Amino acid sequence: MEEDNINQTLLTKEKSAQDNGVEDKEEEENLPLKNKIWREIKKMWVVAGPAIFTRVSTFGINVISQAFIGHIGSTQLAAFSLVFTVLVRFANGILDEKDPP
Repeated sequence: MEEDNINQTLLTKEKSAQDNGVEDKEEEENLPLKNKIWREIKKMWVVAGPAIFTRVSTFGINVISQAFIGHIGSTQLAAFSLVFTVLVRFANGILDEKDPP
């Protein structure tokens, strides 16, 4: 087994940096502000997009389910609302939990 160079980089360069033709941190700093902002917005949407979709779809499921269960009866609608609210708050509490100090 060959000895690896201690200065060898372990991570590959970002794909977006390669797409923009940026090979170096110095060149990245010289990019126009517009390009820097656009790259950061794309990174933000990769993270925020699924979270937004989850919140909207959960709300939609809740509204549609309440509409159908409301036709069955008021007691069933109240039970569903309580259970769904508790479950959604519990799930969001687990997902939104911050790291302990």
